[in-house]
Amino acid sequence: MKKQSFHIASEREIKRGRTTDVYFSRTVEILKRSKSSRRVKAEFTAKSLPPEYGWAILAGLEECLTLLEGLDIDLRAVDEGTVIRPDEPVMTIEGNYIDFGVFETPLLGFLCQASGVATKAARLRIAAGEHMLISFGARRMHPAVSPMIERNAFVGGCDGVATVKAGEMLGIEPSGTIPHSLVILSGGIDDALAGFDKYMAKGIKRIALVDTFGDEKFEALAACDTLGRGLYGVRLDTPRSRRGDMYDIVRELRWELDLRGYSHVKILVSGGLDEAEIEDLCEVVDGFGVGTCLSNAHVIDFAMDIVEVDGEPRAKRGKMSGEKKLLRCAVCHSDFVIPAGSSGRTECECGGKVENLSRNYIKAGRIMRKLPAPGDIRRRVLKNLRWLDGRTECPD
Repeated sequence: MKKQSFHIASEREIKRGRTTDVYFSRTVEILKRSKSSRRVKAEFTAKSLPPEYGWAILAGLEECLTLLEGLDIDLRAVDEGTVIRPDEPVMTIEGNYIDFGVFETPLLGFLCQASGVATKAARLRIAAGEHMLISFGARRMHPAVSPMIERNAFVGGCDGVATVKAGEMLGIEPSGTIPHSLVILSGGIDDALAGFDKYMAKGIKRIALVDTFGDEKFEALAACDTLGRGLYGVRLDTPRSRRGDMYDIVRELRWELDLRGYSHVKILVSGGLDEAEIEDLCEVVDGFGVGTCLSNAHVIDFAMDIVEVDGEPRAKRGKMSGEKKLLRCAVCHSDFVIPAGSSGRTECECGGKVENLSRNYIKAGRIMRKLPAPGDIRRRVLKNLRWLDGRTECPD
């Protein structure tokens, strides 16, 4: 009988090219056997964006560098957390095709999904404004990739993550309330919250889930009576079959809490939320837990295309040949794609200074620069969101 195992590829298998599309493996085999070593430049661009997306956030670069480190290649890329648009070169690999060709599939996988999650998180961040935003997306995705989901939700703008592993990876304390299971096993919100308060470290926020057995208002008031000033907040995760108008439920709850002297208690909402629902609830809610829309985020449709072979510009039909560089105006944030060999422009029509967004990350297999921490990438994203959406001041 076959031994059971998780349906995942190991890091060793990924680095050995076992997760590639077979036609790349066959191409490399043909080139090796025919002794045809061709030095190429290959560019990565977003072919298109999901409907109604005018921009994306680049993520996944660190994993690309982890995969390619040690190979005899050079790599230039824009920084993680950079706002990108379709048909802009965001990463370029130069080297013998036989050295990196089999990694096209995993490289695209790293960029496509990580950028999709980070972009969705950034859009949710804009919708939420300064309100708390926590990633609950791990439970909707295969556990092997849940750290990737939460890492990129965080760099895209979420304030916190839920899983232990993601918290360790990011160097932050994971966020959480009390689960329905604790309330059910304890027999009610009072005993569940009292047990949580007794045994959990004092630095952990006391946030009560208030929709297990009864009406949200009365469970929330019971939680307030149990912990008083020690209660940080309450979370509503009401099933849609019992939900009604969530705005009115929260507005009523806020009134009742304030009336009884519990104005310090914050109200958080979760359960199938997306950008539109978040925007509608911002007036009455202090924070949001978002899950499915993050783990199920649209991928960003990247492609890798050879644009130069042995120093000669060459590309497939529909693609512009030759290496390119991406320039951006520091004032109006307009983008310009020009030939890499061109001296280019230094000023935009608006008078702003234009800078090259691409940086050298790998030279002859060696990583050339210190990679930023996730918190630093997140700060870059939040800074960019200010000019992407002028109506929002996103929290640092």
